[in-house]
Amino acid sequence: MSASGNEFLDRVREHEAVGFGGVVGMKYLEVTPDKVVVEVPVGPHLHQPHGIVHGGVYCAIAETVASVAGSVWVGGEGRVVGVNNSTDFLRAVTEGTLTATGTPVHRGRSQQLWRVEIADDDERVVAVGQVRLANLQ
Repeated sequence: MSASGNEFLDRVREHEAVGFGGVVGMKYLEVTPDKVVVEVPVGPHLHQPHGIVHGGVYCAIAETVASVAGSVWVGGEGRVVGVNNSTDFLRAVTEGTLTATGTPVHRGRSQQLWRVEIADDDERVVAVGQVRLANLQ
């Protein structure tokens, strides 16, 4: 990883307390060019009116994980932006901790595709996202 890649990781860690990650309480457990793992504690601030995690939270977690992973892979050679996010919701979650793991499906010169699996405390997959990123120079 390049020096600018390390600088990016420093910015990711600093950003944990602010922005979307700060609002939801996201913690980065692993950040490499090939995998990103985060934890998000579930609370009422993430619920929709029926008391379960809002589907948009899963989409946003998937987008965040894929974007960070893709950015680390690109390193100092450019940046990435999300161009498509398709997230399926498989199980309802009301409490506990979500763990999201992003891994690459495809990484090319102009685009990347990442799969993000989000699991509950019992390691059951509760949502699966596929996020396509454009690589910008």
